[in-house]
Amino acid sequence: MKHIALLLTIFILSCKGPNSETEKNQYTNNLINETSPYLLQHAHNPVNWNAWNETTLAKAKAENKLIVISVGYAACHWCHVMEHESFEDSLVAQTMNTNFINIKVDREERPDVDQVYMNAVQLMKGSGGWPLNIVALPDGRPVWGDTYLPKDQWTSALNQISKLYTENPEKLIDYADKLEEGIKSIDMVTLNTDEPIFESSYIVSAVKNWSSQFDNKHGGTNRAPKFMMPNNYHFLLRYAYQNDNKKLQDYVNLTLTKMAYGGVFDHVGGGFSRYSTDIKWHVPHFEKMLYDNGQLVSLYADAYLITKNKLYKDVIIETLKYVKNEMTANNGAFYSSLDADSKTPKDKLEEGAFYVWQKEELKTLFKDGFDLFSDYYNINNYGLWEHNNYVLIRKDDDATIIKKHNITQEELNTKKENWKQTLLDNRNKRSKPRLDDKTLTSWNALMLKGYIDAYRVLGDDNYLASAEKNANFIINTQLRKDGGLNHNFKNDVSNINGYLEDYATTIDAFITLYENTLNEKWLNTAKNLSNYTFNHFFDKTSGMFYFTSNQDESLVSRSIEYRDNVIPASNSIMAKNLFKLSHYYDDGHYAKTAITMLNNVKPEIQEYPSGYSNWLDLMLNYVNPFYEVAIVGDDAKQKITELNKTYIPNKLIAGSTADNTMPLLKNRYSPDETLIYVCVNKACKLPVLEVNKAIKLIKQ
Repeated sequence: MKHIALLLTIFILSCKGPNSETEKNQYTNNLINETSPYLLQHAHNPVNWNAWNETTLAKAKAENKLIVISVGYAACHWCHVMEHESFEDSLVAQTMNTNFINIKVDREERPDVDQVYMNAVQLMKGSGGWPLNIVALPDGRPVWGDTYLPKDQWTSALNQISKLYTENPEKLIDYADKLEEGIKSIDMVTLNTDEPIFESSYIVSAVKNWSSQFDNKHGGTNRAPKFMMPNNYHFLLRYAYQNDNKKLQDYVNLTLTKMAYGGVFDHVGGGFSRYSTDIKWHVPHFEKMLYDNGQLVSLYADAYLITKNKLYKDVIIETLKYVKNEMTANNGAFYSSLDADSKTPKDKLEEGAFYVWQKEELKTLFKDGFDLFSDYYNINNYGLWEHNNYVLIRKDDDATIIKKHNITQEELNTKKENWKQTLLDNRNKRSKPRLDDKTLTSWNALMLKGYIDAYRVLGDDNYLASAEKNANFIINTQLRKDGGLNHNFKNDVSNINGYLEDYATTIDAFITLYENTLNEKWLNTAKNLSNYTFNHFFDKTSGMFYFTSNQDESLVSRSIEYRDNVIPASNSIMAKNLFKLSHYYDDGHYAKTAITMLNNVKPEIQEYPSGYSNWLDLMLNYVNPFYEVAIVGDDAKQKITELNKTYIPNKLIAGSTADNTMPLLKNRYSPDETLIYVCVNKACKLPVLEVNKAIKLIKQ
């Protein structure tokens, strides 16, 4: 595999539509025809913005003009800042309109475009972020790029590049040629012809290398900013549990506890912000993203299953309450994000204004109970942020508070409920952050899986109902007649062809939904979607999957996304899907492809393990026994529910309440009793009737 050491430092800089009555606005550009809330935010800029499409790109070629490509997203604070400083300025707009074709891109709608130009900026500068601003030749090849820039620096850069293009275009063309080569080499994978050998010692070594980055005081990594990175801790949770590694278990639980205590968790309304700006998880970058909350629910669900820590259960319940109240449409679809910024009483947009509190305000709300409240949520130097604002953060557990204040757990629980309701009622009087109400298939699938995992662990039928409603939304609205998925949905419009991330996450969620309902509709759809990806995304040369379909228009490069990030790489999710589906359908092609994919990335894992945690999780399936649990009979669903009360990460579940021809279930149905078969690599132990006996067969 060709490797370029690019650590994904895009974390560093990280925004409902405007009034549609255009006569009330001085300017209106072509973005007024879009559905993306982020693009609509810029529809009344004096800049002549266009959406990314063939018409706009053809216009640049026809007029032989350089292109400004500005990429951001609706919840992005610094995107708002640059819009206000530069894109709302008529003089800046005059420079842009005269010399450039200007394109605005919602990175969440067009992750393919974002990735190409993010790679370019990382090659040019060594890091990236949003807003992402590129100047490209009329053919779309980048020649310059940066993130947020103040107005003077932005206009200066544009003037210099425009002058150079007029006087010496060959210099820019030559640079574009060299940069294009670099971009195409970044996310390309070559077939690893070495024998695929996956051993526990390899994973031990990777985790040891990784552990040098652990913050054993506050959890997470030993640097700021701190991202939750759910897949990192999901893998470490499983690895520590399966290897009875007490030290690693303590570290993972420390991290999960500190995140739940920190200001990154909304103690009033539930749900997590995107990341912490400091080492103690205190002050978040306040936007709330659907993909974080979906993955974190799944993570805390498994952590609760292992530990029975009530804190983890509370996090699940409060996060899903937030998602239901703030992020869910009537059709069961999930919205994308809430903005970091909201308006202050002075009608000024300010980051975190909706979420922070001042001491005098809190004293007025809680009066005689303020001392206990302030001790619990640290309205003191520990919880002070800036400008006399406090971000609620916990430092002590309930037991410590109970002992210190000589109260009972029941009394404390009652006070916490009253505190939260009082704060929520008062906070809801404030101007709320803007909602990005577009729906993305991939992010919906992550949240769908979160709901299923919460149902699996907590047994709340409402969670299953929400999961099934969302899954049916994807089936009925996002799945096309040709078998492909659309990526987006807004105002009854789905017009962007799906990316590999949409297929991978949906397949994963549907497999999980099948395991908890035994409705084969979900498993069969997962198989059909997998076959579709082989037809339209698969690269036979490398054995990996491209991020974009072969039906999409060509970009500067067609990348293969394989490094795990805040969301696991689409290829790592896909490899795990194929591993499971190969067991369900006894499909050798699926099995071989999963092994090839893991073997391809194996040479890079040791160098940067945290960027390959989902691959390492897959590797655990090969180095340890992986169990196929087949439950057949009238009581199959009840026994699955009972089985799910035990944490067993190295298993899949197949089941039926009737005769079934699926390879794992064929010829195993008996009308008289419900049998549980525990198998490894098609070799099965004698069936048992009781779930506890099946668990013993797995754990012996």
